[in-house]
Amino acid sequence: MDQIRPGLIGKAEMTVGMNETAPRVGSGAIFVLATPVMINLMEEAALEAVEHLLPDGKQSLGTHLDVSHLAATPIGMRVKAVAELVRVDGRKLFFNVMAHDEIEEIGSGQHERVVVT
Repeated sequence: MDQIRPGLIGKAEMTVGMNETAPRVGSGAIFVLATPVMINLMEEAALEAVEHLLPDGKQSLGTHLDVSHLAATPIGMRVKAVAELVRVDGRKLFFNVMAHDEIEEIGSGQHERVVVT
């Protein structure tokens, strides 16, 4: 775990398709990127930042999210999430997360993970 330090950054990208919309995941009626899908992309970015640096047999699990979904993203638009590790406290990892589409920032917040065996 010595390599896991604040400043690590992970990224994840996707294109919004019909399966990623609010009606398809049960979180609304408008055919735009569903909040749970945006959150999943943020978690994917956090994993990308640190998972490859964990010792064999260890992985991280999401334990807390505090995220705002700020703007709607239509089908066909690219979305990119970025997670920056800002603090390490023992086994706990704290990230700032942000997502934006081709036009604007669509979400931001904090994400916490814990390293487990």
